Amino acid sequence: QVHFVESGGGLVHAGESVALSCVVLEDTFTFNNVGWYRLAPGKQRELVASITSDGRTNYPASVKGRFTISRDSAKKTMYLQMNSLRLEDTAVYYCNRAPRPYGSWGQGTQVTVSS
Repeated sequence: QVHFVESGGGLVHAGESVALSCVVLEDTFTFNNVGWYRLAPGKQRELVASITSDGRTNYPASVKGRFTISRDSAKKTMYLQMNSLRLEDTAVYYCNRAPRPYGSWGQGTQVTVSS
């Protein structure tokens, strides 16, 4: 039972930055492939960043160059630095394993980008 708790979202203006955090509430959890997902209204859940156990990262074209995923294994915490935010980045952001198997999904953290 791996649980994730996301935080750090909020209301920001286009072009600004925000940093998200994700705490993994499982003492036995070890970081392998993990990532950040987002769910925007009317859209499918999208993987926006992933990082492997050896530190390799991947991003889709929609966020590449703007988002940076990182993690602190000792703290069991993941981070997502989001720069140059755009209106279309508005979504609820979640962390989990990437790819499967998923742990339980947290409540996510809302990021709203306004003009």
